[in-house]
Amino acid sequence: MFDTKIAIVLKEDLPVWQKLNVTAFLTSGIVAQFPEIIGEPYRDRAGNLYNSMSVQPVIVLSADAVTLGTIHRRALERDVTTSAYVEEMFATGHDVANRAVFAEFAPEDAKIVGIALRADKKLVDKITKGARMHG
Repeated sequence: MFDTKIAIVLKEDLPVWQKLNVTAFLTSGIVAQFPEIIGEPYRDRAGNLYNSMSVQPVIVLSADAVTLGTIHRRALERDVTTSAYVEEMFATGHDVANRAVFAEFAPEDAKIVGIALRADKKLVDKITKGARMHG
């Protein structure tokens, strides 16, 4: 149905609340990059209006820290823009602080705990190789 795939890869040993938090943040980055994936608003039978959501499914995977680093590197090598979340962002309280702590790291020393991307299906599969379905 779709030529592209949206994948989120989370560090497997994060507490559940962090996995959920990171997933929400990473998803917002994909939506910001590709606003065309948002469909029409929802309405219930009573006529109440609800927010629009993605028309495209999102796959959630998990990986260890080494595999996440490899996925990050592969995305950069293939010029695929990602949403990325580093461990140090858990200690910040707002967007400006998140950006500041993120900027302190380069790809080789960033402790990536989550990464999201949308690209051609085969390319996403190559980049995320080694990650497994989150479960």
